[in-house]
Amino acid sequence: MRYLCLIYLDEERMDALPAADMDALNAAHLDLNDELRASGHLVEAEALQPVGTTATVRVRQGKVSVVDGPYSEAKELVAGFYFIEAQDREEAIAIAARFPSAPLGTIEVREIRKLLVPGRD
Repeated sequence: MRYLCLIYLDEERMDALPAADMDALNAAHLDLNDELRASGHLVEAEALQPVGTTATVRVRQGKVSVVDGPYSEAKELVAGFYFIEAQDREEAIAIAARFPSAPLGTIEVREIRKLLVPGRD
């Protein structure tokens, strides 16, 4: 089963981290990536650019509107993701709990759903 794990962090809190702490956090994520890749759990993992680079796109009645910034006004915003393979939800949660940034924010674990359309594979 495949799961998307979204990492939510408070960008202001992360910006306040000393450079050495941020470097250590990033190195810990890269180490975990290597471990998950070796165990066959990692499909992909990426950090995202700061929320100031976000564009929110909406299409309503054929009209496209673009707003700079995220959709929500939440304090914690998506900072990165892991796309993983796991046997079940419990294993996916156990993997997410190992993310080095988990103690600094929130990890959302969601199972990937296959789109089923009659007559299509």
